[in-house]
Parts: sequence; C-alpha cells; structure tokens
Amino acid sequence: MSLVVTGLSKHYDEVAVFRDVCLNVAAGEFVAIVGESGVGKSTLLNCVSGLDRWDSGSVVLDGLDVGSMSDDELARLRREKIGFVFQAFHVLPHLDLAQNVALPLLLLGQHDDQRVQAMLDAVGLAGLGPRLPQQLSGGQLQRVAIARALVHRPSLLLADEPTGNLDPGTATRVMDALIEQTRAHGASLVLVTHSAAASARADRVLQLSAAGLV
Repeated sequence: MSLVVTGLSKHYDEVAVFRDVCLNVAAGEFVAIVGESGVGKSTLLNCVSGLDRWDSGSVVLDGLDVGSMSDDELARLRREKIGFVFQAFHVLPHLDLAQNVALPLLLLGQHDDQRVQAMLDAVGLAGLGPRLPQQLSGGQLQRVAIARALVHRPSLLLADEPTGNLDPGTATRVMDALIEQTRAHGASLVLVTHSAAASARADRVLQLSAAGLV
C-alpha cells in the first residue's frame, strides 16, 4: 500500500483549513501528524479516506485516485482497504465485544469467528468477547476499536487521537497494541495526535499548519 497526497487544500467558505499538503506514506510506514487544535488534522484524515471532499490537489491510495471515485466506490474502498481508530471509540453499546470487532467482516459479507477471537487475543482481550462495552474500561474499549479496525486486514490505518481520553499508562498500552498489530498485518499507519509520547514512536513526525505539512 502507498498513500500519495499532492497539493491538497481545503476551505470552509473563505477560510483555509490547510493549504498545499503533500504527503507520501510507504507500505508499512508509521507517520504521525501533529499540530495545534483547529489546524485540520481530523479533516485531513477525512479527506484521505474520502469521507470529506477537498478544493484542490489529489489523494492516491494504492494507485487509486480517491477524488475521482463515486460515493459507492469510496464506501467500497473504505470497507476493503482502510481501518479507523477514533478518540471516542465508537463501539456499539448493544453489541458485545466480539460482535463489535466482527462488523467490518460482516460489511464485506464474511464471517470468521476465529479471526475475531484472534484479534481480541492479540490486543490483550482474550476471553472478553461476550462482554458488553459498558463492562470495560476506556483503555479496553480503545483496544476493541483497534481490533475492529484491523480485523479485515486493511492496507491503511487512520488513527485520530486514539489516546486522547486515556491516562498515560493506559495510553502506552494502547499505543503498544496499535503499533504491534499494525506491523503484524503490514498496514501503514497515519496517526494525528497532540501527544508527544505517541508521536515519538512514529517513523516520521510531520507538523500541520494552515500553510501546509512539514
């Protein structure tokens, strides 16, 4: 998998969110993007995944021009090639942990209980599949989110402040799981964060501002 972002700019009305962002992410690479609140880090991830549109520039993922895709094609791209981890976890409260992790496989028309259990084991949640989300801590829920993001073996993982709501010790364990499992699956990882501890573990750290990415 390769990700190539060239000259990407995004505005809301007359206000620039970011300008002329260029980014190359190689297969298996971990890139952290840092910057002040409001500079568009989350918006950049949304553009990379095709969840948001931009005003100029291009995003090419695995040789596919994201900007030229229809909504149906973008949905298929996200189902097959992209995993997401968010600060707010976004687990479904009425489903148990195993069912939450299995969701990406179900969207692909697959059913693989063994793979779901293996992912729960890999992030340190062995035996907890039948539990409901309200029975878990924040750190455990974030590891559920990591397992869910990787269970369908995506080429690219996008992580938006995944440790932002966690204490330092729990944040370290979550980053351990995130990095270990991303590397185990050969996925590229793009992380946006305010955390110096999290960004220090990346292969590269880039600073985003309204003027671009450096």
